[in-house]
Amino acid sequence: MKSVPVKVVAENAPGAGAAPQKLNLLGLDRAGLEGFFAELGEKPFRASQILKWVHHRGVTDFDAMTDLSKALRTKLKDMAEVRVPEPVLDQTSSDGTRKWLLQLDGSNAIEAVLIPEKSRETLCISSQVGCALECSFCSTGYQGFNRNLSTAEIIGQLWYVTRMLEQEGTGRQVTNVVFMGMGEPLLNFKNVVPASELMKDDHAYGLSKRRVTLSTSGVIPYLDRLTEVSDISLAVSLHAPNDALRDELVPINKKYPIAELLAACQRYIADKPHRSITWEYVMLDGVNDTDEHARQLARLLKGIPSKVNLIPFNPFPEAPYERSSDERIRAFSNILSNAGLVSTTRKTRGDDIDGACGQLVGKVADRTRRQQKRAQRAQAGTA
Repeated sequence: MKSVPVKVVAENAPGAGAAPQKLNLLGLDRAGLEGFFAELGEKPFRASQILKWVHHRGVTDFDAMTDLSKALRTKLKDMAEVRVPEPVLDQTSSDGTRKWLLQLDGSNAIEAVLIPEKSRETLCISSQVGCALECSFCSTGYQGFNRNLSTAEIIGQLWYVTRMLEQEGTGRQVTNVVFMGMGEPLLNFKNVVPASELMKDDHAYGLSKRRVTLSTSGVIPYLDRLTEVSDISLAVSLHAPNDALRDELVPINKKYPIAELLAACQRYIADKPHRSITWEYVMLDGVNDTDEHARQLARLLKGIPSKVNLIPFNPFPEAPYERSSDERIRAFSNILSNAGLVSTTRKTRGDDIDGACGQLVGKVADRTRRQQKRAQRAQAGTA
């Protein structure tokens, strides 16, 4: 494992705690840019020009945008900027997984993880500083929550990693993006959706709808809104085959139980031919990994186009669980496969740099006082 500091690549990236004074064009999708230029009395095609310069070419200096008039460039310099997250740490795992810590302001930082595979490079990005939910097996949830990321801060993770790969000249490039980093994406709906649109825009990153995946614990009102405006791939953090157990592991289930979640997922793929839902299922020793749990899960998903992704639990300090054995995971998977479900087991990647699923923590100025409350409960229990 190696850990090295990263040189900031954007000259106009602010220092820690700097307050933005200008409109950050990094955070505007095509519709947002067209609206911005309409207010300036400019034609809609200006949006395509900016998308190409900023996202496709990685240019942040308006003076270098040579197909814009000098007058427009001057106007943009006065009222706008392209500001990217400031990288402070770059770590590479023994398996090639790479994790960046990106500074947002004086007290908050997020993590983005690049997972190299034989035929693709998957970037796992964050949508919140910390997480507003408190799933019991996830270290991000243990750390607490501060705020939602802006669209610019979300897309900035892809912008930065794209630029890093280009500078290194290896020919590698991001082929897939998953909203599986810090946070619950649907609780940041208004910023996640335009970020995903930028990822798909041919003048920006040009990723297909199947190569952008949103992972959610199941915030049903926003999932239904996503159904109306997006066609990206959907992954659902299920982790239990019944409400009683999921209430413990994924507390939002108490508000949106499994039956309602399944119905919302079916609505999402109803008009999307050949699409399926990926169900994420963390394997916790003696908790949710028995043969009976597998049979319950198979019955639950019967008739729904599905892929089940079994995730060996990645431990973290204070975690109350242990990872299921490889033998138990294989037995669980076999039951699902025999029931006609497509089942895969996720290979643990980046756990030696805390970059694996459920291990991302970043740096969070916790507004929820979650860790303090947990410590108080523990102290009361031992009194």
